[in-house]
Parts: sequence; structure tokens; C-alpha cells
Amino acid sequence: MPSQLTARRSTALSGKVRAPGDKSMSHRSMILGGMASGVTEVEGLLEGDDVLATAHAVQAFGARVERQGDGRWRIEGAGGFRTPPSTIDCGNAGTGVRLLMGAAAGYTLTATFDGDQSLRKRPMKRVTGPLADMGARFDWQAAEDRLPVALTGGALKAIDYVQTVASAQVKSAILLAGLNADGVTTVVEPEKSRDHTERMLRAFGAEVGVQDNGEGWTISLRGGQPLTGTFVAVPGDPSSAAFPLAAGLIVPGSEVTVEGVMLNPLRTGLFDAWIAMGADLTIANRRNAGGEEVGDITARHSKLKGIVVPEARAASMIDEYPILAATAAFAEGETVMRGVGEMRVKESDRIALMVAGLRACGVQVEEEPEGFIVTGSTSVPGGATVHTAHDHRIAMSHLVLGLAAEEPVSVDEPGMIATSFPGFVDLMNGLGGEMG
Repeated sequence: MPSQLTARRSTALSGKVRAPGDKSMSHRSMILGGMASGVTEVEGLLEGDDVLATAHAVQAFGARVERQGDGRWRIEGAGGFRTPPSTIDCGNAGTGVRLLMGAAAGYTLTATFDGDQSLRKRPMKRVTGPLADMGARFDWQAAEDRLPVALTGGALKAIDYVQTVASAQVKSAILLAGLNADGVTTVVEPEKSRDHTERMLRAFGAEVGVQDNGEGWTISLRGGQPLTGTFVAVPGDPSSAAFPLAAGLIVPGSEVTVEGVMLNPLRTGLFDAWIAMGADLTIANRRNAGGEEVGDITARHSKLKGIVVPEARAASMIDEYPILAATAAFAEGETVMRGVGEMRVKESDRIALMVAGLRACGVQVEEEPEGFIVTGSTSVPGGATVHTAHDHRIAMSHLVLGLAAEEPVSVDEPGMIATSFPGFVDLMNGLGGEMG
């Protein structure tokens, strides 16, 4: 891929496409397949760099991993992890490394986890802290709270863990460790975060208790439960579907359909926000796939208005705020996004980068410690080269904005888009976009 990509104002977009497989489910299917006994077959796996890094890690932990075709993978687990022959390189995969550390902590092994320069900057103690409370040991090899780190696992004790901020990654790491801990592990969430781990654990044969506490819930898991290989059908990723759908909303005359998108209610906060903004967004052909509801989503060019996004919705759409901000640039009035401080510890400080990028494109933005406010208009100047800090969602969000801006918008370091959305440029251009 070139050193930068540029998106230019496009004529009406149209067509039907499929989003890449859901990244959250792809990571989990690989990891649980590696922990299980027997064969797991996965269909629709996202073959982005992040998930491939997880596949290599699972293989290093002792599973047999084989690609059998486009999105089709076979994992033969040995009923647990063993000490890997070398360092586990997770690339840029924050989900991958945190879930893998949780899984590995339950076994009698030692493993060193590392990643690229971007992943080395991301905090890890939010996961290693509770894992250490369960009995895992961590040896920080460079800086405290940052990769690389050596983990020594085994002989874990169950814990009762109360999260202060809802995080599916932290919850999932604790639950995966709890599978091999003595006692019943519980996680209390203040707000509901994505529940793919709980759903998939059940598919692999584990019993998981979920008690609704109103805003949040309490998840419990008894240790010592074996996992058995199964079939996993991975639906389309709503976070990836968001990009062509956003383009459909902001490029005049457009009508774009993304087929087979996961409609888990803990992942559809962005779609709810768009509808509240006046988006012409319709869902057809609702059906069940892999234990999740899926459907075909059509977005048509819409006159959008600014809204106040409920803070309670943040956990269900934390990865979608960058593309929401890009669409908000074309909405009349203020779009207020608060309670999203979690964005600052993603692949980058996504609040700061979206604020800087939108301002460079002529959009009025106010930055706050835990959020930001975008004041949109029907005309966005564009004409900027945006710094992405190796963040795929920052890059794709600004490229989508560039399809409807007055002047071209470029992004640096576009190669990182392949971490979550291989084929992004071809898909967008296939709809009629001007990107290259």
C-alpha cells in the first residue's frame, strides 16, 4: 500500500457489499478453539493482520491451525495451552494480546507477549492487575504496564471483580482465566459491554451465569470446565460495515447495502445514533447466524442533524465514535459525544486525533477530557493530510469524510487499515468511491 491514501469527492455511491467477518468473534473463535479439545471449524473469519497474529499465537501455544479457504479455518485444540517456543508477537492486536494473556494465565506455562510500537504504548495493567490477583505472575521487561511482559501462569484462584469502567476485553480476559481457576469467578460490570465471550463460551460447552443488574450485569463462571471444539459462523463486523454505510449517508444520491451484519444489541449503538440524527437506515432479512442475529443494512443519503449521544451507549459503540464524528461533520448543529474517555487508550488517543483531523478539514470541534463536540454543516472543506498515528479507524473515518468533502482528504500510514478491513479501498471504490 502507498505511503498515503487520498479520498476525493465522489458521485453517488451504490451497490451491495459484505463486511469483513466480525473482529471480536474472530479473535475469540481462534482462542477458544485453541483452548478446547477436538476440532473447531470457523467460517467467515476476518483475515486481517490482527486476527492472523492471534492465529499464529494459538498455534505457538500448541494448537494445530489450518486455513482451508477464504475465511474458512480449522483449529485442532489439545485441551489447553503449553509453553510456546518463542515470544508471542501480537502485532497491533490489543484484543488479541489481552484475551490471550487471560487464556494463558490459567495454564502452567511461561510466555512472553510483545507487539508492534503502537501496541507497546497501550496500557496492560487493566488486564494483568486482576490476573495477578488470581495468581498469575508478570515480569515487565521494559516499562511497567507496557509490553513486552513475561507471564507465568497456573494454580489460579477465582476472584470477584468489580469493573469501574465497562470493558469487554478486561471481562473476557478474567473469564478465560477463570476457566482454569479454583472456584467461581465473577465479574460485575457497571454498564453492559459486548457479550461475545459469554455467548461463545456456551457454544464451546461451558456454563456461564449472567444476572441482569439494570444498567449492568454480573457474569459468573465456575472453574474446571472443559471446552469442546465446535462450529463457529462469524457474521459481518458492524464496526467495519459502518464505513460504507457512513459513506452512503453523506455522499449525495447514494444508496449502499451491507449484507450479513451482526445485530447484537450491544454492538448497534452507532446505528441507533444515526437514526436519531435522521439517517435513512433500514434493516432487512433479519436471521440467526452463529448464535447472533444478523441482517442486511441499507443506508441512503440523508439530511442529518446533531444530537447528544447518551453516555450509557459508549460501551456498545466505543470503536464507532471516530466514524460517528466524521458523519457528524455533515450534520446540522452540534453532535455531543461524552463519557468516551476510553477512546484515549485505544490504538491511539482517538479523541485527540479525530479533533485534530476534523479541524484540519475545516470542521468546528471542541475537545473535552472525556469527549468532544462536533459542529457540522452541509459543506465540509476538506483539503488536508491527516495524521493517523498508525490507527486504522482514524484513517478510514477521514477517508470516508473525504468522499463527501469539497477538497480531497489524505491520510498517512494507510497500511494499518489491513489490521481490521483488508480490501477496504477496493470495496469503497467498487461502490463508486474515488479513493487511491
